[in-house]
Amino acid sequence: MNTPLRRLATLTLVMFVALMGAATWVQFFQAESLNTDNRNVRGLYREHGNARGPIVAGGVAIASSVPVDDPFGYQRTYADGDLYSAVTGFYSIANGRTQLEEAENPQLTGRSDQLFFSRIRDLLTGRRPEGAAVETTILPAAQQAARAALGDQDGAVVAIEPTTGRILALVSTPGFDPNALAVHSTSEAAAAYRALEGEPGNPLRSNATQERYAPGSTFKLVTAAAALESGSYTADTPVPSPVEYTPPQTSRPITNFGGGSCGGDQVSLADALRISCNTAFAELGVTLGEDALREQSARFGFDDPDLEVPLRVTRSVFPTDLDPPALAQTAIGQRDVQASPLQMAMVASAIANDGRLMKPYLVDTVRSADLTVVSQNEPEEYSQAVSAGTADQLTRMMVGVVDSGTGRAAQIPGVQVAGKTGTAQTLEGQPPHAWFTAFAPADAPRVAVAVIVENGGSLGNEATGGGVAAPVAKAVIEAVLGS
Repeated sequence: MNTPLRRLATLTLVMFVALMGAATWVQFFQAESLNTDNRNVRGLYREHGNARGPIVAGGVAIASSVPVDDPFGYQRTYADGDLYSAVTGFYSIANGRTQLEEAENPQLTGRSDQLFFSRIRDLLTGRRPEGAAVETTILPAAQQAARAALGDQDGAVVAIEPTTGRILALVSTPGFDPNALAVHSTSEAAAAYRALEGEPGNPLRSNATQERYAPGSTFKLVTAAAALESGSYTADTPVPSPVEYTPPQTSRPITNFGGGSCGGDQVSLADALRISCNTAFAELGVTLGEDALREQSARFGFDDPDLEVPLRVTRSVFPTDLDPPALAQTAIGQRDVQASPLQMAMVASAIANDGRLMKPYLVDTVRSADLTVVSQNEPEEYSQAVSAGTADQLTRMMVGVVDSGTGRAAQIPGVQVAGKTGTAQTLEGQPPHAWFTAFAPADAPRVAVAVIVENGGSLGNEATGGGVAAPVAKAVIEAVLGS
């Protein structure tokens, strides 16, 4: 063979290998990304052509697929869409998917590896493929009570069963109607999405799991826990409680709510929590030190970037490199410490469960179309947040908050409620956020709850956690105990 023919043959071989390599790369290595690309109309038709599994709460489908007479075959519909929007999210041709629709997509479409044998069965029997049902842990009565109690106020409620970590309520306001985003007209769905993006309060983003706030005085539970865990304090230990406390390295004093006294130059740690004494906890935080507060907050779940329930949860933050003024503010839940409502429900849940923090979860069971159990979540310990002895002392201190302190609005006749109020300063000129976290019954807890009402809700600048958020928590607790 002469040189030109050899070169031509070599070039042809190289081009053939390159072509086969490119085809293999596209068809094998890029197959999944191309199939899931929203621009892939074939993928959309294929995905919508099969019945997507339902999302269920309390035995009732809150998201389901119904057959429609168009090229897609099925359309997603949502029952009580606004009520459950923070749970289900949406499933949209034009806008993708969020919340459980995203987190459980492999199960809902039937493409999860867990459903391999179901797919084989459907192939052999000629049965039309269907996605699996995702059964949530949500208790509808608690969800409805939380939504009704928040009313038209912006905020969030999270309720957890302390002994298991099951999420009983997950509400964010303002919510939205996912049905408007599930329509098969891409122009209508896109327009609905843009309209929601422009609404006040960012309804597409869940305040319960995706937002974080200064926790205000609810963070005093973490500071109190660190003090009790140190071994140097008990609930009865006297702590300094001046009218004003000026931390080292600053001339700006910290004052109590309304500028008042906590009842003397010293009060017990229990009384400091009961009346939410800022000066006592600010000085206590400086005395304990940054490391103690950081370690304690981490045991409650702060600074965990990987928390999923299976919704991804925004990381709650304990700040770093704190000078004494910043540490004093952090100890009372101000400055740069940030927490999601789910995080503060976890704090209350751990205290309620003898110091054991169970990992929160939102999905109970996944069932195939023939009702076979594909997977079932079991309770899992997240951490030993505090000792049982510390949890017992904190419980008694929190009962005092509700019985005779700042949380009286959460009292329930015949039920002992343990709670903590919080009123968190926000941007200058803006009303404070109102917080309340609690559990009940105190002696045998069935529910732990956290509530935030943004910018004081209906009371604005006059709001306190006890006045605005505590009644919401009370309504949720009553719903759980009455179910």
